[in-house]
Amino acid sequence: MKKLLCLASILVISVVLAACGNNNSPATDRDHNANDNLNREPEQSKEDHISNARIKLTFDSKEVFVRMYDNPASKDFLAQLPLKATFEDYIGKEKISILQKKLSADDVQAGDLSKKGDFAYYTPWGNVAIFYKGFENATNDLIILGQIESGKENFENIDGDFTVRIEKMTK
Repeated sequence: MKKLLCLASILVISVVLAACGNNNSPATDRDHNANDNLNREPEQSKEDHISNARIKLTFDSKEVFVRMYDNPASKDFLAQLPLKATFEDYIGKEKISILQKKLSADDVQAGDLSKKGDFAYYTPWGNVAIFYKGFENATNDLIILGQIESGKENFENIDGDFTVRIEKMTK
């Protein structure tokens, strides 16, 4: 009797293990893929989202060129151009200017860490920021709008407020 019970138990365990190991049904694959997508970071890097749009910031006979990213907040910013903005230094790492009209940030994933050369938007204050030094303690409310291509060194030694003309570049 013990042998029969042991044999029956082994048979049941084998059937259960075989059923668990065979996940070829479309529903199981779909559920598995959905879970993978929820747990996986987006595969495209920030560089994959660079647009062809560029802006020029002009101040004190200096120019800075920024390549914009392709996201709704960047597009909303581009729609406000041209504009003049007054920038001020903030914590010795960035120059900021509060925009007259806040950008649409509803469909944009905030939370990027800033680095030197980033042109960003801080959603709670509604300001744009130019990072001339890295900022390792970034906030979740930061949306990177673009990356400075040239002239970032022009921001490092400016003291006090300064006015910048920002315009969209035509090819």
